[in-house]
Amino acid sequence: MTQAPTVSPAPSGQMTHREVLEALSGLLLAMFVAMLSSTIVSNALPTIVDDLKGSQTGYTWVVVATMLAMTATTPIWGKLADMFNKKTLVQSALVIFLVGSLIAGFAPSMEVLIGARVVQGLGVGGLTALVQVVIATMVSPRERGRYSGYIGAVFALATVSGPLIGGVLVDTVGWRWCFFAGLPVAALAFVVLQRTLHLPVVKREVSIDYLGAFLLVGGVSILLIWMSLGGQNFDWVSWTSGALLVAAVVVTALAVHVEANVAVDPVIPLRLFRERTLTLATIASVLIGVAMFGSTVYLSLYFQRAKDMSPTEAGLMSICMVGGLLVSSIVSGRVISDTGLWKRWLVGGMVAVIAGIGLLATIDADTPLWRTGLFMAVLGLGLGATMQNLVLAVQNTIALADMGAGSSVVAFFRSLGGSIGIAALGAVLAHQVADAVESGLTKLLATHPEYAAAVSHDTGGIPDVSDLPAPVRVVFESAFGDATGHIFLVALPFAIGALIAVLLIKEVPLRTSVKRDDELAAEISPATPQA
Repeated sequence: MTQAPTVSPAPSGQMTHREVLEALSGLLLAMFVAMLSSTIVSNALPTIVDDLKGSQTGYTWVVVATMLAMTATTPIWGKLADMFNKKTLVQSALVIFLVGSLIAGFAPSMEVLIGARVVQGLGVGGLTALVQVVIATMVSPRERGRYSGYIGAVFALATVSGPLIGGVLVDTVGWRWCFFAGLPVAALAFVVLQRTLHLPVVKREVSIDYLGAFLLVGGVSILLIWMSLGGQNFDWVSWTSGALLVAAVVVTALAVHVEANVAVDPVIPLRLFRERTLTLATIASVLIGVAMFGSTVYLSLYFQRAKDMSPTEAGLMSICMVGGLLVSSIVSGRVISDTGLWKRWLVGGMVAVIAGIGLLATIDADTPLWRTGLFMAVLGLGLGATMQNLVLAVQNTIALADMGAGSSVVAFFRSLGGSIGIAALGAVLAHQVADAVESGLTKLLATHPEYAAAVSHDTGGIPDVSDLPAPVRVVFESAFGDATGHIFLVALPFAIGALIAVLLIKEVPLRTSVKRDDELAAEISPATPQA
């Protein structure tokens, strides 16, 4: 029984298309519920924060909490995939996600909600990392393009349906059902995986570097706290700011030291960065994460606060971006499987991402909706051709034994970039909105003091603009509109940096086996004497 993995169809890449699809059905359901957890709550956030008496900083941390937990645990899940049954791990991640969703649905305060989102992030981190690892063990990189199209389609479906479902739920039964809605889907995914996913248990002697993981998440957390609270809870130039920044640098440096010199089996193996493709893909992933997550997460706030749209209407606007993402992800996946060539799609995708972000940097409260939707479609086309194919390029160059660690490293740094982007650009947005509102209201009250009672809302919060008098509403709409365009402008240099990193990646045609040529050669002649 212990030798079964060596003859299993999964490592040899000989599973039929039907067998792979059956196994993939549960994985795609799991990925769907993971993506849905982020998108279904996006249009509900302004209502949630207002109902729980939160602030713009609270809005940011409801998103960042999930991203941070996902980021911190993704490499650990990748390590666990090298040690334990992958199906059991995916199901465990689903259970964790279910628990977090229940807590979030009953959350009585912003603090409890943010804590529940951390629990959700632990589960989402597992689902995000493990789905990629399982697919990589079932099919070759050349064939993986076909299945990447299915992943892209599921991603698009969750991204399209999530805001729509969330918006309808908020407008009908209340925002708490945004967290309850994913529970039956997660339960169904658990059952389907139990019936369809049958993988060999290939165990390696792996020790998990808990100290390194703790230091990594500690350093990142301190950095995010500094970025999200700086300029609001304390001055940028202050003892508090300096202490947080120094602490972030010291803890991160300790994490790097542990990973390089102390850990027997580091959570992020630094030796992997000797591979040029993985290094450049990691750099691109960080920059894409900053640009993509950091800017697009605030579009729903823009539609509801700058354009006075309902959550359902804001959800409909997301179709523009996801339509482009759906088309490009499926088309690029198919063509890459047929040709084995992927770099042109990465380069073209990043050009489209830059164009989309650049165009969105021009929006304000007066921009027509059709124009904003067109800009979002351009961005979606670029993201669809970039996100999955960047992971594919890395998986094509690393050994099968490192598949879990390598795949999770790229996912880790993309999530890290997203966490940093959401926190940093959220701080920029909050600062700009607060300044613009304060300035605008000062001018308004100087000539119309009768509106003083209507503007007693804390400018650090997120008021429902539909409840405000028309002149006051214009001040808030203009502030949110101008600030949203500005954060896309701030995100633009990061997208340009990602394009440069992609251009430097050397294209290697996708291999047609799960294993690399050197691994296959070693199996064919394991006893070849050395000269």
